[in-house]
Amino acid sequence: MGSQEFGLESGAMERIAGEIKGVLDKGAEMCLVIGGGNIFRGLAGVASGLERSSADHMGMLATVINALGMQSVLEGLGVATRVLSAIPMQTVCEPYIRRRAIRHMEKGRVVIFAAGTGNPFFTTDTAAALRAAEMNCDALFKGTQVDGVYSADPKTDPDAKRYTSLTYKDVLTEDLRVMDAAAISLSRENGIPILVFSIQTPGAFAEVVTGGGKSTIIQEAVEA
Repeated sequence: MGSQEFGLESGAMERIAGEIKGVLDKGAEMCLVIGGGNIFRGLAGVASGLERSSADHMGMLATVINALGMQSVLEGLGVATRVLSAIPMQTVCEPYIRRRAIRHMEKGRVVIFAAGTGNPFFTTDTAAALRAAEMNCDALFKGTQVDGVYSADPKTDPDAKRYTSLTYKDVLTEDLRVMDAAAISLSRENGIPILVFSIQTPGAFAEVVTGGGKSTIIQEAVEA
C-alpha cells in the first residue's frame, strides 16, 4: 500500500516488482505468496463483529486482488507469471494444482499463489511455508518492514536486539512472532530455512538471495 492508508500504490508495486526481477535476473526460480492486509485483515474483521470464517475468506479474496496487481506489474517488466488461487475462480486466474504450478516454474514463469491455503484460520505465513514445501523450494524468504528478526519492535523500542541467526525452536520458545507457529513448525519439519529481510531496502532481496545483505536466518541448530 506504500504511503497510503490502504489499497494499492503503483509506485510501491513497481518497486517490489523490480526487486523480484532483480532476483530472477540472477537465474533463480521463484514463486510468491502475497498477503492481503493492505486491503482487508481477517482478524480486524473479527474484531469488528464478523464471523471468523467469513472474515478469513474475505482476507483471502484480498490476496487475489494483490496477486493480480503484482502479475500485471511484473508482466509490464517482461516477467512471465501465472496466478494460481487456492479458491477456484477460473474467470480471473488458474486454480491451484501442484503439478501445474511446478510445470509453470519449469517453464521459467513466476508463480503467484493467491488465497492463502484456501482455508480459514490459517495465515499467509502458513500458506508460504506450505507452498515452499510443495514446490520443493530451497528456502523461504519473508520480506518485511525491517532488516531481520528483533526481540521487540525496533521502531518503538530502541533497545530491541537484532538477531543474525535463530533456530526454529528459538522462535517458538521466545515467542518472537516473526511468523505464526504453524508456519515455523511446517518449515522445520521440511528442513526449509527462513530468511527474514527488508523488502523496503533497495537491492536487499537480491543481496540476501546471493548470500549477502542483512537478514536473519532461521534454521535447525547446527551441531558442533
